[in-house]
Amino acid sequence: MDKPSNRIGSSEVAGILRNEIASGLLAAHDRLPSERVLAQTYNVARGTIREALGRLESQGLVEVRAGSGTYVSRTPTELTNPVVANARPLELIDARFALEPHICRLAVLHARNQDFEQAEALLAEMEASAGDPPAFSAADTAFHNLLAESTGNSLLIWVVGQISSVRNQEQWSRMLHLTLNEAIIADYNAQHRQILDAIRSREPERAANLMKGHLEAARLSLTRSAAT
Repeated sequence: MDKPSNRIGSSEVAGILRNEIASGLLAAHDRLPSERVLAQTYNVARGTIREALGRLESQGLVEVRAGSGTYVSRTPTELTNPVVANARPLELIDARFALEPHICRLAVLHARNQDFEQAEALLAEMEASAGDPPAFSAADTAFHNLLAESTGNSLLIWVVGQISSVRNQEQWSRMLHLTLNEAIIADYNAQHRQILDAIRSREPERAANLMKGHLEAARLSLTRSAAT
């Protein structure tokens, strides 16, 4: 019998596997472990693994072959778009401005209870990472990706995944150390919780406006750091 875990959800499992593909730990045409083995590895239900693999398949990262297993579809080289590789952190924020407020509106329409449960787990992880900027940033990325995934729009999920991959660049890592401290992380955590509450309350314009405010705060922080 499967043993569900409250610690991570399908979005986080998908994120772990996505990173392993991007880093080359899982190469093109590699066969992933079985659902049973993955479920045991991450201490989650097999249904969670199936959903995680479905997310990756919708993004074109894996191919699920009936009766055979799940295989990596892309190589790390194919995942490294030159536009992404050369994008500046401020370009990341501007691109997110164009998408994420409307993502919040769509999440109001389509988010399910399990999306809210996963979001709460990520909020708890971020709130426990006040003194650990890299851990906060990883959970932050997963939270914003989860909002996109909750829309059920495969194209939008893919675009957001491309934008989020900028966070893996060395330039972003340098800015991370300059911008994130305990006070800023506390502010971001409060903003994240307000956004999630507005989505759960089915208030699309309030959620969109809160996301705009959150991104404005992030852009201001980046701008100040770039000037120092």
